[in-house]
Amino acid sequence: MARKFFGTDGIRGRTNAGVMTAATAMRVGQAAGNYFVRGGHRHRVVIGKDTRLSGYMMESALVAGFTSVGMDVIMTGPLPTPAIALLTREMRADLGVMISASHNLFPDNGIKLFGPDGFKLSDEVEAEIEALLEVEPQLALPEGIGRARRIEDARGRYIHALKQSVSNEVSFDGLKVVVDCAHGAAYQVAPSAIWELGAEVITLGVAPNGININDGVGSTAIEALQAKVVEEGADIGIALDGDADRLIVVDEKGTKVDGDQIMALVATRMHEKGALTGGGVVATVMSNLGLERYFNGLGLSLERTKVGDRYVLERMKEGGFNVGGEQSGHMIMLDHATTGDGSVAALRVLTSLVRSQRPASEILHLFDPVPQLLKNVRYEGGAPLENEIVIAVIAEAEAELVGKGRLVIRPSGTEPVIRVMAEGDDAAQVENVVDRVCDAVRAAT
Repeated sequence: MARKFFGTDGIRGRTNAGVMTAATAMRVGQAAGNYFVRGGHRHRVVIGKDTRLSGYMMESALVAGFTSVGMDVIMTGPLPTPAIALLTREMRADLGVMISASHNLFPDNGIKLFGPDGFKLSDEVEAEIEALLEVEPQLALPEGIGRARRIEDARGRYIHALKQSVSNEVSFDGLKVVVDCAHGAAYQVAPSAIWELGAEVITLGVAPNGININDGVGSTAIEALQAKVVEEGADIGIALDGDADRLIVVDEKGTKVDGDQIMALVATRMHEKGALTGGGVVATVMSNLGLERYFNGLGLSLERTKVGDRYVLERMKEGGFNVGGEQSGHMIMLDHATTGDGSVAALRVLTSLVRSQRPASEILHLFDPVPQLLKNVRYEGGAPLENEIVIAVIAEAEAELVGKGRLVIRPSGTEPVIRVMAEGDDAAQVENVVDRVCDAVRAAT
């Protein structure tokens, strides 16, 4: 059954429209609170947010919802998504909530939920909470209403956890690093952690004003970072997104390095040390075929899931993997975090840079990606992927790429868009295949 509220990564949408209103946020607090209020102990929820203007409104509405059903609330203020996952577990909370629309611009916002173990909720649990959104909440008795308070040391706790992910033998002394925080949730913690480990830090995107998050900065807009790295003669550039669960890197030449190359570096180094578990890495269907071939050459596997770091994480837990991620920059390292953490991944990259004593352009380009093309087709309604002509065109394209590449078609989980991606050894063939499928989808809408 189609969901009304939850998508690929929690609830997300334009603020004050559709599902992303203060009224909905309060209902989410009540529904999630009703789901997690079990047993006789005092129940607790940790709520964090990024730097969007609407975060104040959504935070207040969630607090009202949770306290009305008897949950105590701890508010952290702006912190990365992985920090909320960490604090949920460390503070023995029943639930964690992150208010963020990740890499989207400020008019959007979202709600991500974490269980007491610090992991994102499963599809099944989200479905049960969604069902509770459609019924009247069970409100607490007056004497059972929850309390709310802010904690002041949340940033320090997370910075300490980040530094603990780096060996005591490693120092970043001598490194010049440009850190772009997208005017988002990591604007204080990421530069601080890297500086405290010894690097010279030059910052971008660390002046949030409520409406500039991800605007011309961050992992989805790296041009400013590329220019700054070259201008400053820096060793490397680090770009996070609005809630800092993604990482994109820029080498010393100003060249972009995506999540596939970062996974290749991290997994290779761990494999060399005998620290990589599961016999490989988990990624999504969007990761480049070149990465898969590279791992196969090392005797490692690349297991693929559907798009969404939650699905990567589920497969990692099932198969005993400790490294996974997405081409878009989500990096999950289960030895250090329960969800994607761009700052932890950045520290792993910087550690490899220090230990190798080689330029970033060398250690972060371990394989040659095959030509890959992704195009998005927006549609107004209906189900274009169920159209007979579209189905036939897709089948024909897949047959053409057998043994030479891959075709991936998927609807977006957050907007009315069909994503068409193809890759293969022949760039012209890849472009032709993508264009034909896109044309068919457009004609069907």
